[in-house]
Amino acid sequence: MTERLVASASRTAALYVAIFSLLWALLPTLLFPNPPLDVVEGFAWGRDLALGYTKHPPLQAWLLEASFHLTGGHAFGAYWLSQICFVLAYFFIWNLARDVGLSRPQSLWALVATSCSFYFTLPAPEFNPNILQIPVWAGMLLFFHRALRQGATRDWLMLGLLAAAGLYAKYFAALLIGSIGLYALVFSDARRCLKTPGPYVAMTTGALLFIPHIYWLIETQWLTFTYAANRSMPAETWLDHLLYPVNFLAGQIGSLAPVLLVLAAGLGLSGLRALLRAMPNLAAVPGTQSDLRFLLWFTLVPLAVVLLVSGVTGREFKQMWGASMFTLIGIVLVQLVAHRTAVWSLRRALGAAVVIQLLFLGGVAGQALVEPMFKSKPTRIHFPGDALARVITDAWRQVADQPLAYVAGDMWPAAHVTLFSPDRPSLFTDHTAAIAPWIDTQDVQRRGVLVLWTGDSDTPTGTLADIYPNRIRDGFADVPYAAPANWPPLRVNWIIVPPGQVPGL
Repeated sequence: MTERLVASASRTAALYVAIFSLLWALLPTLLFPNPPLDVVEGFAWGRDLALGYTKHPPLQAWLLEASFHLTGGHAFGAYWLSQICFVLAYFFIWNLARDVGLSRPQSLWALVATSCSFYFTLPAPEFNPNILQIPVWAGMLLFFHRALRQGATRDWLMLGLLAAAGLYAKYFAALLIGSIGLYALVFSDARRCLKTPGPYVAMTTGALLFIPHIYWLIETQWLTFTYAANRSMPAETWLDHLLYPVNFLAGQIGSLAPVLLVLAAGLGLSGLRALLRAMPNLAAVPGTQSDLRFLLWFTLVPLAVVLLVSGVTGREFKQMWGASMFTLIGIVLVQLVAHRTAVWSLRRALGAAVVIQLLFLGGVAGQALVEPMFKSKPTRIHFPGDALARVITDAWRQVADQPLAYVAGDMWPAAHVTLFSPDRPSLFTDHTAAIAPWIDTQDVQRRGVLVLWTGDSDTPTGTLADIYPNRIRDGFADVPYAAPANWPPLRVNWIIVPPGQVPGL
């Protein structure tokens, strides 16, 4: 490794991150006519700032609402939020790699390998709690590692702040918090920290920041947990107890395949042969044992817990829940191989990462431009959300002398009205106060509501049918999809419910 390459590794890392983060933000901004599902749903929740929402804690929705105002009322801020998350994650990953003893070129190798994980690429346009957790996990691990090594109060304080942020993003962060606590109890060198104020500063900080959400959970009768329990499907047969964890593990291995390709490219055939020759002596370089143990613990223990819980309960974990679990994978792999062979090429690794990134970017472009040409089913990103919102807003204004304040009905079309209508109505989820406690039902009664559904039925469908039995629609429209495709137009139906006549409140 030449001195010139070593000196330029930091600049190369910054340039690599800047270029590809910019591309990943610009591509959907320019090519996606409509945001993905989780983004639309998050915008709908964020319209009404609350301490929690039906499915998740509030941080994703808060950030989306902030981006809406910062971009002058546009939805593309979601794509940039994802990239801000990844840039923060890369910053934490780089610093942790340096802290565990990797050189700058090795740290760059670890960073570019991590960036090619499936979770850092194709799902990026769909800013959701899974993506939001990625920088939180990376940051928590960086500051926990530094806190153990240096004992600085600021590191423990940052750990507590990020732990609270993780829980406000998704409760799945509790898995990492538990893994950190267990690590501090299991290993004697880590256990020494319990005799210092640091861990208690972190715990107190995190708890104090999370108390408002706990209060909201109590007030709403643990809404997010009951909602998840109602939607959770138990195992149908004993075989599910085996298949679900195996399927989750297989999905995670598949998502990490591009990372392994970048590692292999860096080693090359000669490096792989040198690594195989070094296999009989796998002792780590002196002084790195505790660091390697740290990295392996926080890569394998959360995964083991998920597999165990899935196997015992027979519950299926979604593949995307693994997004934040492998933020250290590049550091782990480079740490395992870099000290055992000097035969590797950063240039090859970087070239492989660039090719993989471009292939994934091409996949996103194809999703926007090519998929409509052959796909028979309309895609979410080509949903005519903006046009639908204009139709619904015009229908309301033709009969009402005040702005549209509330929209209820099927979540997917109704959320678009919340996002794109100039009136920015609140989403009255499923027309049910119990799962939308942030909605003031008395205000709904004072201002009325527009109820909508899609399809050919001239009467409300789903849960709306029970609230409006035998009620014939007040109007309908056929809205064409935002794509050069032969999809039939979207039929949207609505009912205008004037003030004082909203049932079920």
